[in-house]
This record gives sequence, structure tokens and C-alpha cells, in this order.
Amino acid sequence: MVHGNELIVDKKFHFHFTSCSTKVEQLFYLCLIQNLNTKYLSSGFIQYNSMNRREFARNTLITALAAGVAPSLLAKPYFQNPFNKADFGDDFLWGVATAAYQIEGAWDADGKSPSVWDTFTHKKGKIKNNENGDIACDFYNRYPEDIENIRRMNFDVNRFSLAWTRIKPEGTGKVNPKGVDFYHRVIDKTLEKGLQPWLTLYHWDLPQCLEDKGGWANRDVINWFSEYVDFCTREYGDKVKNWMIFNEPAAFTGLGYMAGMHAPGKMSFGKFKKAVHHVVICQGEASRIAKKNVADGQIGTTFSVSSVHPKTQSEKHIKAAARMDAIFNRLFIEPSLGMGYPVDGWKHLRTMEKYFQPGDEEKMKFKFDFYGLQNYFRTVAQFSLFPPIMWANQVKPKKLVNSTDELTDMGWEIYPEGIYEMLKKWGTYKGIDKIIVTENGSAWPDKVENGVVNDQKRIEFFKGYLEQVLKAKREGVPVKGYFVWTLMDNFEWAEGYHPRFGLVHVDFATQVRTIKNSGLWFQELLK
Repeated sequence: MVHGNELIVDKKFHFHFTSCSTKVEQLFYLCLIQNLNTKYLSSGFIQYNSMNRREFARNTLITALAAGVAPSLLAKPYFQNPFNKADFGDDFLWGVATAAYQIEGAWDADGKSPSVWDTFTHKKGKIKNNENGDIACDFYNRYPEDIENIRRMNFDVNRFSLAWTRIKPEGTGKVNPKGVDFYHRVIDKTLEKGLQPWLTLYHWDLPQCLEDKGGWANRDVINWFSEYVDFCTREYGDKVKNWMIFNEPAAFTGLGYMAGMHAPGKMSFGKFKKAVHHVVICQGEASRIAKKNVADGQIGTTFSVSSVHPKTQSEKHIKAAARMDAIFNRLFIEPSLGMGYPVDGWKHLRTMEKYFQPGDEEKMKFKFDFYGLQNYFRTVAQFSLFPPIMWANQVKPKKLVNSTDELTDMGWEIYPEGIYEMLKKWGTYKGIDKIIVTENGSAWPDKVENGVVNDQKRIEFFKGYLEQVLKAKREGVPVKGYFVWTLMDNFEWAEGYHPRFGLVHVDFATQVRTIKNSGLWFQELLK
């Protein structure tokens, strides 16, 4: 960090900027220092004001040579990586992911109707600081700049979602030409920049008019969603070959219909179970529609997963972990694989049978062309009397670390081994032939200082998690891609605008974009 004229790399290594003439020069030296292994540097203080620039450069070069670092690498920021692009293979895809409500803004423009998130965020007290996505990142008007930034960072894939409310404002029936045309423009710009468009059909923004009829808890949603998917895949299928049906169904059903923390803000165990069953059926039915409509299409969907560990090896904690694993990791993927609901992990799931109608078991199944794995943290489970029926809850992450400095800005534990554990688990499922990590990332309190965002903690996060992805790949897990969450800072659901996950910093007052050092790190890694 920089304090006055002093750069503090860690508690033992300091550097004084007194004679540096520009902030650019300071950044250059910062990059050099941060990428040298400090065990080769003398501890204490290096006083730059006793050396001229040429002497400093010479001494830096000598130190680098002593550390075994090639001089040609000195100008490349964050070059000390435990891997390179080639390690992952030529066919490995690198991408960034976003969601319509979180970035688009223009919440009521050009014929768009309100989604459940428009309604939810306009209610006082639902979102931190009473913020909303009315403007967000203004991607609706600024998408060319944002897609250009993806290209600049050398990614292959632009994963984004369609807003159901732009395309069919009434949920079903009438199509909104302006909304349809907007996504044509985004797709065309993506292709123009040499990127692959990967479309998510549903990323949590159900039309409010359909929620008024019961939303995902109403079995009619199977028909509503099928109609929407049929139109989208026919409309865009000649340009877009990679499709994801849902984003994290466990999240939008659990947080939206049981916990009440996300839109639509319901708190009903019965509605949650109905929503789960209808989403599982939609998962299969919509996939069959997409597969039929898109020539040479690759159809997948995404699941949030979290490696679940028991607090101790006590039987009560082990059983609590099994119940949480059933809900967090198995509830949606196993029915698609023909395994049914994971009643062995949580016996209460036997009650799902009352929502079945003839033919549902077959409708729930679909062999996806790829499976999207999304991971951020692990879960340490413990037996608890609350919530009842589940009889389990999560040990708070702050109790798992020595210092809150080891938590992200979301309060999440950094546990790279968790993504490896879940990739290995998915590798044991019969029928999973291709896995894409469709989301992974971290939030930090990023600031722009003299045009630079030095998010070193995010870079270290990516290094740690990507090491584990590569480890799983080398051990035979069919992981074929990695998408960063997220392209740019955006509206982070119930947390509002405070958590910053992006590779690109967004000043929400001015909409100015600044590629962070983590984005430049990927630019270097992927070139």
C-alpha cells in the first residue's frame, strides 16, 4: 500500500517514493517490487532518495538476476505465476460473466416491463442503502465500450444474460421489438470483436406480471418459460451456439422463495419446494427446446456449489453436512442426471413426491452438453436446532480464519481447495463429460488512485483458485473453461453497490471504467 511517499509492501519491506517524478513511475516500481520474491531483498528500508533512477534500475536488475528472473520479464506486471495459459490447453476457454439486471440499467426503457428485482429493490429496506439497478452500469447504452474491454483483456467468451422483461414484457405472448433488437446488437458487437457469445436465458429477473400469478411456485411457469426459451433460441440461435438455461437455481429458489432475502422476497417452505420442482422440470424441458432449435448448439446450465465440511467428525455434524450438501450441491444437478432428488442426504426431500405429475421423472432428465460449476467459498456445517427440519446451519466464516483480513469484502472465506473438491466430485458423476467453471471471483474494497486500481488480493485469489482448477484438470476432470465473475463492478443484489467483484472498476456516479490490475493480469496471462 502507499502511505504518503512510502510504499509498504509488507511489514518488513518499505520503499520511499521521494525522488519518483510521476505516479506512473511509482506504479512501475511498485510492479517490480511486488513481483520480486522478497526473500532476495534486504529487509528494512530501501531509501530511493539516495539513488538516482538509473542506479535503482540497475540494482533492481541485479536483484532480479540473483532471484533467477529473466530481465525481459521485468516490465510485465504480476509475472510470477504458478502456471501459464498453455498449461490449460489450446481448447480451454477463458471468459467473463455478467447478468442483465446487475449491469444493464434502463429498467423501464424501450418497452421493458418490471421484473421481480425492479419491484423488490424499489421497496424500502430490502437492499443495503436502499439502492437499486435502475441505472446500474448503464450497459444498455455503453455496451460497445464494455465488450471492447473484454477483448482488450484477451478473453475468448462474453457470457451475459437476456432480460425476459425486455423480450416479452407481458411474460408471454407479445414480443417487444426494441428489446429483441438490443440483444442482437450486443451479440453482433461480441462477434465483431472476435468473442464467443454465451447466453444465459434466466439470471433471476422473472417478469413481475408472472410472479403476480405465483411465479416459479405456479406449475404454469413450465409453459411460460418454455415459450420464452423457444422464442429466444429461434431468434438468436443462428448467431449464438452456447446456451445456459438457468443461473444458480438453488440461489433464486432458496433465497427468493424460502429465505426472503432476494426477489420476490417470499418466506414459504411450501412455495420453495414447488419452485424447486418446477425449475427442475423447466431445466429439462427448456433444454430439449433449445437443442431442437439451435443447429450444432451446445446446451448447458449452471449450478452454485460449495464444498461442505462437517465442523467436527461428530456424527451430528457429519449428518448436518450431508443435509446441507443435498440442498446446496445436489438438489438440481442429480435430477437432471436421472438420479432423482437426493433423499439419501436429506430424508425430508421425500415430500417432493406430492408435487409430481405423471411423466415428471422423464421431464426432469436431460444430458447437458456442458455443466456450469460456480464456486466462491466452502461451507462448514454444524448441527443446529434452527432452522427446523434442516437441523443444520453454517459456521460463520470469521470463525474459520485468524483475521478478518483473510475474508473477502463479502465476508467469505478464501478456500481454493473447495473448487478442486467440487470439480473432483462432479468428475465422479456418470454422464458429465464437460465442465465449465462459469463463475468464480471475489469482492474487495477497490479504489482508483491516480488512474490505477491495485487489487493484488484479487490477483492472488485467482492464482489460488486457478491452480486448483488446473490440478483437477491434470487429474482427469473434464474441465474445459473458466469464466471470471465478473467483467465489471455492478449491482450485487441485496448488497447493493458496495461489493466490487469486477475486473473493471466502475465509478457509478460518472460511469467511468478503469481496468484494474487484475484485468491487466489476465491480459498478460491470456495474450
